[in-house]
Amino acid sequence: MKKFYVASSFQNIEAVRFVSEHLKNKGYVQTYDWTKNKRASHIKELKAIGQAEKKSVIEADFLIVLLPAGKGSHIELGIALGLGKKIFLYCLNNEVINFETTSTFYHLSEVEIVIGTIDELLNKVTNSIN
Repeated sequence: MKKFYVASSFQNIEAVRFVSEHLKNKGYVQTYDWTKNKRASHIKELKAIGQAEKKSVIEADFLIVLLPAGKGSHIELGIALGLGKKIFLYCLNNEVINFETTSTFYHLSEVEIVIGTIDELLNKVTNSIN
């Protein structure tokens, strides 16, 4: 079965867990669950987490980015783009297509933008990834 990684910020932990559990229940394999981590308090912890997350993005067949996302998520997005992975970029509202708030990299061919509900995101992922 296909492997996935979900990138986002700590403020979206519940949504990340919901998406991950849904996909795992469908038979997909999560490469790393960063939501089990506490916020790092030392550089050594940051390094270990960064290595685990980088390895997990590399191992994943596809990446899901839930906006709003922090700088770490955008680095993970960059790793996935550099590796030519399929990326689903989720946003609840139209912020991702607003010229004032969007990013150049959100509009590359590897990135599929999904605007709407989490259920719409999950439908898009499960219908696109076999």
